[in-house]
Amino acid sequence: MPYNIVLILIIIGLALVGFGINFLFKHQEEKKLKMIQSLSFDETYRAYLSKTAHYKNLSEEEKKKIEQSILLFIHTKEFIGVNLEATDEMKIIIAFYACLLLLHIKTSNCYDNLKTIVIYSHPIVTKAIKSFGGIYTKEKFFIEGQSANNTVIISWHEAKKEAYHLRHNNVIIHEFAHEIDFMDGEIDGIPPIEKSKYNEWTHVLFQEFTKLKKIALKNRYWGKYKLLGSYAATNEAEFFAVVTERYFESPQSLKKNFPELYDELDGFYHSDYYPTSPTSKAPIVKR
Repeated sequence: MPYNIVLILIIIGLALVGFGINFLFKHQEEKKLKMIQSLSFDETYRAYLSKTAHYKNLSEEEKKKIEQSILLFIHTKEFIGVNLEATDEMKIIIAFYACLLLLHIKTSNCYDNLKTIVIYSHPIVTKAIKSFGGIYTKEKFFIEGQSANNTVIISWHEAKKEAYHLRHNNVIIHEFAHEIDFMDGEIDGIPPIEKSKYNEWTHVLFQEFTKLKKIALKNRYWGKYKLLGSYAATNEAEFFAVVTERYFESPQSLKKNFPELYDELDGFYHSDYYPTSPTSKAPIVKR
């Protein structure tokens, strides 16, 4: 048999094998999805969610939708506890806030690229070298969360307090805002928005980011920018993550002080409920 015919047959055979493997994989995925969709939402899970201000403010239709999203999330992601057990409470609360961000966004992507959630009991201590004016210093940082390499890291001690008590910050929301930011392939403060809204989004957010950065460098005359805090001035990605926290945690304050910024976020997240604002100002915790 001529060599070129043998080569063609090999290529066809490999293509058929690849098609068969892909078909089997899709079949298994569809089967798993149907199994998850058939699951009922445990009342214990609702007991955890009822402690949050955000779940209480959802309509019955929204609750049903997010409960299905939570089940999909916890059954398609791996939860790893570091020196602790990843409990149902941890999984449900983390999944809830992750899914809350996507609740009104038209996407079939339930953080498809995300594979693992690593949970620590307390903030992680890390070291970094910083440069200022040509002077290099080694500094220690406490990290409450991190999003990188298809993995989200959460400090449960902080996450639990922020989940059950509104305090401007929410580490779960913060880290999953990074995940949403990266859905278009870049983590740059621009989530996957409609092309028609791109120019207005970049103008408003980057304008406020630039103003905040100048104030943070001087570290005085903060005024309304104190609501956002110095960490939001780190870069455009952190700015987006922080203002997303404020949008969900203290929307009234954000709307009052930054109406244009609020409108851009509202146009993206489409969230129209207001959780009860915190009674006292909590310190802005660096992430």
